[in-house]
Amino acid sequence: MVRGKSTSGSGLPENYEGIVNLITAQYPNLSSGFQKIARFVTQNPNVVALESISVIALRCDTHASSLVRFAQEFGYSGFKELQAVFQTRLATAAPGFRERVKALDGELSRHARSGNLGYLRDLVVRDIAALQDLLERVPEDTLTGAARLITGADTIYIAGQLRSEPIALLLRYLLTMLHRRVVLLDPAGGLAQEMAETMTRGDVLVAIAFRHYAQEVVAISERAAASGTPVIAITDSQLSPIAKDAKALFTVPEDEYSFARTLAAPMCLVQCLAVASAAILQRGRDEMPRIPTVTEKDRSRGAAGPRRRRAEGT
Repeated sequence: MVRGKSTSGSGLPENYEGIVNLITAQYPNLSSGFQKIARFVTQNPNVVALESISVIALRCDTHASSLVRFAQEFGYSGFKELQAVFQTRLATAAPGFRERVKALDGELSRHARSGNLGYLRDLVVRDIAALQDLLERVPEDTLTGAARLITGADTIYIAGQLRSEPIALLLRYLLTMLHRRVVLLDPAGGLAQEMAETMTRGDVLVAIAFRHYAQEVVAISERAAASGTPVIAITDSQLSPIAKDAKALFTVPEDEYSFARTLAAPMCLVQCLAVASAAILQRGRDEMPRIPTVTEKDRSRGAAGPRRRRAEGT
């Protein structure tokens, strides 16, 4: 992220990028209450720009006075002045997650709103919104850089626990099918951190963690940084503990911490990383990059067997 400009004489950021950089730099020194506010404002910039202080406080589960003190912590006279910085982003920003949900909700209003089908409808709406947000959020150069790290690594280590585990498993499968050497730092047996000690500068770690961050994944990410192993981080915010040492950072914000947290966006992201890696590995082919399935490989091996036997005269 590019560091923003400062206002003349005040030294305070005058744009969104600048204030997020400032919050990120000061985040480790903030109180737990201010850290909660910091996470909210960086993940919900449209809400901060458009809503009243009382609504923002309610959404953030804090008091309006705390938002004022938070703004003053960074040198602003009050929350209104901080909010004005977030409003500068709206001219070029894509709709936020909630705006997307509201629009999609209207489009799909003909579907059932109650019962189990209603649950499905709500989940689909949220997943579509999350995927649209992902498309707007991920830079091309970050995708390219991450794919180069993956294809250039001797060994790809993957760490993802709790609800991030399915994402880690999918990425391991896809990269294994591309004939990459992959090590899943699985907590089974309690040896994940010991296995991580074998990481070198020639490897890469893909660390996946969302709130509340799995401590073992955080520890593995810190160990990778200490050993000089590049880290690709997939997380919910640049304030995440695995973000600070990332060579390539992908943020997939979560609007709410509820039972229905979607995995659609991070799952799509790791599929894209695999396809981008395949494009590098399969460069020169006429067709689009693709990842073979186990079934296809089994058929290929089965067809190769008779050919070898015929060639050997058996």
